[in-house]
Amino acid sequence: MAGGNQSIVSEFVLLGLSDSWELQLFFFVIFTIVYVASVLGNIIIILTIVSDSHLNSPMYFLLSNLSFIDICQSNFATPKMIADFLVEHKTISLEGCMAQIFLLHSFVGSEMMLLVAMAYDRFIAICKPLHYSTIMNRRLCIIFVAISWAVGILHSVSHLAFTVDLPFCGPNEVDSFFCDLPLVIELACMDTYEMEIMTLTNSGLISLSCFLALIISYTVILVTVRHRSSSGSSKALSTLTAHITVVILFFGPCIYFYIWPFSRLSVDKFLSVFYTVCTPLLNPIIYSLRNEDVKSAMRKLKSQYLSSWKY
Repeated sequence: MAGGNQSIVSEFVLLGLSDSWELQLFFFVIFTIVYVASVLGNIIIILTIVSDSHLNSPMYFLLSNLSFIDICQSNFATPKMIADFLVEHKTISLEGCMAQIFLLHSFVGSEMMLLVAMAYDRFIAICKPLHYSTIMNRRLCIIFVAISWAVGILHSVSHLAFTVDLPFCGPNEVDSFFCDLPLVIELACMDTYEMEIMTLTNSGLISLSCFLALIISYTVILVTVRHRSSSGSSKALSTLTAHITVVILFFGPCIYFYIWPFSRLSVDKFLSVFYTVCTPLLNPIIYSLRNEDVKSAMRKLKSQYLSSWKY
């Protein structure tokens, strides 16, 4: 790995989504709308939760932090992708490429851990309701958020520690709209088989462990809810549906990439778009449409905003 000094590549060429100018203009409009909607939607969720005292609970505290991570994820590559639709030569510096890899894996790793924390919150709320306020206090929620960020950053650093020293001395075309780690590793001027295995193991372990924890948690919760028949259980089921939907849509593409990490098909590029551009939009859409408390708080925030404009 000490071949880092041999690198003569100072920038990478991003091949983007299409060579067609008409398609790029179409993508520019569509992804600009998705990007703006994603950022504004998550900001609205954060403002709604912060401004409404009825949403001062651990579940919504974690949800607001999930929205913050989604805002971060929306900004690590999407603005550059949108700008690149308007230029012919799409490039990114070596340093910028490493930064994208670091940010992506930090945000994705943090979001995985935060989804596990949200599942634990629902597990305690439904399976041990009498102990909920004692267990799920603000201190524990802050610890969950801190652990999520720490795991995400450590996960990313473990990737970057090997990647920054790779010698890049030849091909520099990345067949994507951002610096995807497996695609960048393949450009190194050395045998990267061991590196590919380490990357797969690192990412696969955190993804699989988080996904299994979520599956087990929500299975136990659903079994518990099924044995209860009340309006409270109905509301809990509605909330769970939103959580499970986010988990499936988040981990679906992730699992696909880790099953076939280094064999790229044409559909992979569009799954990457869904994972990096569309996933951050899922949070505001799903939680605002499925959660009555959030919808009610949003209506109240809207009324307050309109009233302030009148005066």
